[in-house]
Amino acid sequence: MNGRADSETPPGIAEEGHVEAAGVPDDDEGAEAARATDDDGDDPAEVARRARWTASGSGALLTLAGLAASLLRLTGSSPALVPAAYALGAAVCALAAVLGARGHTRRALWLLIAGVMVMALGDQFD
Repeated sequence: MNGRADSETPPGIAEEGHVEAAGVPDDDEGAEAARATDDDGDDPAEVARRARWTASGSGALLTLAGLAASLLRLTGSSPALVPAAYALGAAVCALAAVLGARGHTRRALWLLIAGVMVMALGDQFD
């Protein structure tokens, strides 16, 4: 609408003076059916729970992998910096697992990335 008094009412505005959602009926049954077919109809609490489990599970898995690699490199003939880098990366991933379990999933993601990068950097010294 351009503000003129003689402009037409757009088709989305009903006679009673309220705006209907695009394609969603005004009655309770239609609105409930539209919510059931919504693409992102996940419960926000369930999404947060899955994010916490994913962050803490990934952190624990990467921690175990880093500790195993550190122990394997420690028994070999590699420089001392290599197992230390794997152990440090595993410690960072363990911190990420703890933060992820507490709900700080964004920080946990970045710490997981940093921990894997430390492990990869340590692998370059071998």
